[in-house]
Amino acid sequence: MASILLIDDNEEFRKLMQMGLTRFGHEVALAGDGDEGLRMFGEQPFDLVITDIIMPGKEGLETIIELRRLHAQIPIIAISGGGLVGTKTFLRAALELGAAAALQKPVTLAVLQEVILSQITERREPQDRKCKP
Repeated sequence: MASILLIDDNEEFRKLMQMGLTRFGHEVALAGDGDEGLRMFGEQPFDLVITDIIMPGKEGLETIIELRRLHAQIPIIAISGGGLVGTKTFLRAALELGAAAALQKPVTLAVLQEVILSQITERREPQDRKCKP
């Protein structure tokens, strides 16, 4: 399936998502904030990044901006459970900054898997079309 970098400050959420996504056949690496995620992204390639928006340290919007600068084609899924401004505002901003998809927490594994598969398929389709006679 896919190698995924999951960035979220909630350890319980990270572990739960890792267990579930691993069952779907993905390889999942975990980071607790944007700084750690960007360091890990620089050390190994990933097919897709999932990032929370509201985190201490380097938050999700900053992380999306930096990921876009480092690798413009990497699919990024933004997730958020709210905040003072409101979830929809943060998710809309994430899309404007280059996230391919934005999901509101709580998010189910089934929905997350569906979005992951759509992003991986979308990313691979142009190459597959070029290979066909």
